[in-house]
Amino acid sequence: MNPTCPVCARPVAADNPAPHGLCPDCLGDGLAEVFDLCLAHRSDDPMQLLEALMRRPGCPMHGPIHHILVGAALLAAYKNAGGDLSLPEALLETARRGRQVPPAACGFWGACGAGIATGQFVSIATGTGPLSTESWGLANRMTAAALERIGSFGGPRCCKRDSSLAVLTAVDFAAEHLGIRMTRRPPVCRRSDRNEQCLKHRCPFHPGSAVAGERADEEGENS
Repeated sequence: MNPTCPVCARPVAADNPAPHGLCPDCLGDGLAEVFDLCLAHRSDDPMQLLEALMRRPGCPMHGPIHHILVGAALLAAYKNAGGDLSLPEALLETARRGRQVPPAACGFWGACGAGIATGQFVSIATGTGPLSTESWGLANRMTAAALERIGSFGGPRCCKRDSSLAVLTAVDFAAEHLGIRMTRRPPVCRRSDRNEQCLKHRCPFHPGSAVAGERADEEGENS
């Protein structure tokens, strides 16, 4: 019996030389590079890692890959901040779960995949399952907090904005409820010209917003 891809469970050749044993479809999504970047990351700043993951050549402006990137960045930073988990196993699990969230769930389900990824992060970090007790509630509350934050800005969707909001909300949640403090560093967006539906100054990360403008000035002074 041939082995299977550790993410999507599709059969792969017995002598499959692909990184991490991934199938062609998962390799096409860039998951090998995602895993490598996360495993090499040494900072407890998930936004720094998320930005690196989103800057990869071939990473689209929008799309379901963000459902995986959010959880991956959080798990790597959580591990580096002292969280107790096996990162290689956690990355495979967040990729498996993230792939199950369909494209456009934000509009069709009323649940953005980036927000759902934060609940998956808490679930994986705490070893939560359907019969868990306190951590079951935490995972659901995490998703709810992220979706509330994402929804507060209205649409249209922006996978970069929503992923960043999800990660920052999870950083706050992990500090309060999991006792793990990761670095919280909001980004300044440099991609608005690639997004025809950009909210512009209404986005908290747009350079034209007051908050982001202040952060950009600070970055310039410190560079």
